[in-house]
Amino acid sequence: MTLTYLRYLVALARERHFGRAAERCRVSQPTLSVAIKKLEEELGTQLFERAANDVRITEIGRRVLAQAEKVLIDVNHIHEIATTGKDPLVGPLRVGVIYTIGPYLLPHLIPMVHQHAPHMPLIIQESYTANLTDALKCADLDVIIISLPFAEPGIVTQPLYDEPFRALAPAQHSWVNQKEITPRMLADEQLLLLGAGNCFRDQVLEICPDYQSDNSLQHMLEGSSLETIRHMVSTGFGVTVLPSTAADELEANNPLIAVRPFAHPEPTRRVALAWRVTYPRSGVVDTLRMAILGCSLPGIYPIGPVPTCKKA
Repeated sequence: MTLTYLRYLVALARERHFGRAAERCRVSQPTLSVAIKKLEEELGTQLFERAANDVRITEIGRRVLAQAEKVLIDVNHIHEIATTGKDPLVGPLRVGVIYTIGPYLLPHLIPMVHQHAPHMPLIIQESYTANLTDALKCADLDVIIISLPFAEPGIVTQPLYDEPFRALAPAQHSWVNQKEITPRMLADEQLLLLGAGNCFRDQVLEICPDYQSDNSLQHMLEGSSLETIRHMVSTGFGVTVLPSTAADELEANNPLIAVRPFAHPEPTRRVALAWRVTYPRSGVVDTLRMAILGCSLPGIYPIGPVPTCKKA
């Protein structure tokens, strides 16, 4: 039994597919399949039920998986402890970020991080909050950038900024004559939203209770990303709500779109950093926070003072 075999076990349990698990582990599918088979033979028990299009972990496999995850976390913690005597700003930082933040923050953030920590490359993973949380708990990620509320045992969160929402409509829409939009005005429109399971979709629905009814759901259409939804609005098909970082510069660059603020109290989301309580590179978190708050992000309201950090 090796740590590599345990990593393959965890990956297969998460992906429930040999091909995707192999891709996640950056090995060939036969390599991963053989390793799982050898692990089962060594343990003398079947860890997975194999079907044509699905892989399910057995009950004994779940118990082995739980222990394997603990072992991998402990091993990673050993490596983290070993780095505490070194410069915390040297070496890769594994950062997770949700889909509705990444495309708008990262182009600003990467130059800022390079300025303050040129020897700390970022390994970036974009995904949903639930996936990033699992990766953070298993030490596959060091820190994640998510939207609150967020509460997980053993995870520390630190608010970064509040981000107001904006209403987007086609340039010829009647909203062009409005200085501000109220959430209730959305109920009369063809509303374009992200698909189910995305936290930003849920936040938009919270500010527009009229869309919670079954009768209003027929006026909603879903897009796979905020950029796809934005393009749909520019064609004249519906309206949408975007965070300010995704919306505030659109009108100047796209004559087909009108961007309007919401009336007071404007709806917002709170963006935060999250990391494990045991993560030893505390200076890294401060540097990342400083870099984020040093970015020129349109519309945001920073929370708290920007920490000072010695430039590398």
